[in-house]
Amino acid sequence: MNITLDKNDEIVMKLLHYFITEQGYNPIILHGAKDEIWLENTEADYKIIRIVTNYIHNDEQFDYDLYRTRQIMRTIGRKTFSFSMNALSIFINLGDNVHLNNQPLKNIDCIELKTIDDLSKYDFVLESFPTIKKIDKVTEQGLELFMKLTDEINKKNREDAIKADEVFSKKRPVVTYALIISNIIMFVMMILAGANIFNIDVNLLYDFGALTNYKMMNSPLDYIRLLPSMFLHAHIVHILFNIYALYILGPQLESFFGKAKYLAIYLISGIIGGLTSMLFLPDATVTVGASGCIFGLIGAFLYFGYHYRVYFGGIIKSQIIPLVIFNVLIGVFISGIDLGAHIGGLIGGYLAAKLVGIKYKTGVSDSINGGIMLAILTVFLVYMGMVI
Repeated sequence: MNITLDKNDEIVMKLLHYFITEQGYNPIILHGAKDEIWLENTEADYKIIRIVTNYIHNDEQFDYDLYRTRQIMRTIGRKTFSFSMNALSIFINLGDNVHLNNQPLKNIDCIELKTIDDLSKYDFVLESFPTIKKIDKVTEQGLELFMKLTDEINKKNREDAIKADEVFSKKRPVVTYALIISNIIMFVMMILAGANIFNIDVNLLYDFGALTNYKMMNSPLDYIRLLPSMFLHAHIVHILFNIYALYILGPQLESFFGKAKYLAIYLISGIIGGLTSMLFLPDATVTVGASGCIFGLIGAFLYFGYHYRVYFGGIIKSQIIPLVIFNVLIGVFISGIDLGAHIGGLIGGYLAAKLVGIKYKTGVSDSINGGIMLAILTVFLVYMGMVI
């Protein structure tokens, strides 16, 4: 097999090798995009890298290229929930009549490479990619270069596929089932204690561990109620809704994060939701339910979706939006919905997910930041409860 690479082909191959294997970019398949390659990494300084081999001979053609690039970027942004995207367009074949430096661009930086050495002309590129000069060390040419770069790119793709399979492969949701059973057991115990399944008495709820506002807390030991309260429910509709939501959201999150991390997210969300709820509870009332935990799972989905944005577009339409709409409808027809628990749980779930982290995605610094923010939030809620 004879493969001949001209100067431009070699530049493109070396760029692809660097951005895919060294910087974690992935190719984007675009219909109708001819003589250009799009790469995406939502966690990099430049979300989009665009390598253009098409010959552009004047400023008018260049302006149209920029316009089309912005349109495609908006489409990618909507699909990946990226509200701010910036791109680096690398032009390999610009005509002499194109005035690259005179273009006032927003969110798109452009460079021209006639040789790999031209990278040293662009300080902003070297600042974002300090190791990009490693491209110079690739000395192979022709077929040898093609085979080397292809093998390394394929190796990187195989490694990424193994990691993705580990995260997305379906696992038995043991913890979710255990949580569902725990909620049912607590409800049955209250029924056996004489509760009316359609309207459980406030005093009975309190005896089983319901939360009250901060003013009614007699001692620090009363904060133990934060745990049992998230497994109690005020009536049959309340528990059925929460079990349904847990059944829909739980198995996927348990699979994505792992059993221990998932349980931590659930419990932390319930605690933060409970602390938030206690700030707004009127006297002589109680709050119960897994709603703070459920909204915490939604918060965890938001964090997960930030790192896997293509996946998130489907999950938000098929699961999160229907659950939010259902919750709004429940709030319209049933009084006593605890918005404090919902909001607190949502924030707590997001921060808890940041704390425990996503395998291969969350760094140590992110986890530390998540833990610090959770600690600050918890102290703030307790302090506010004491001074109000």
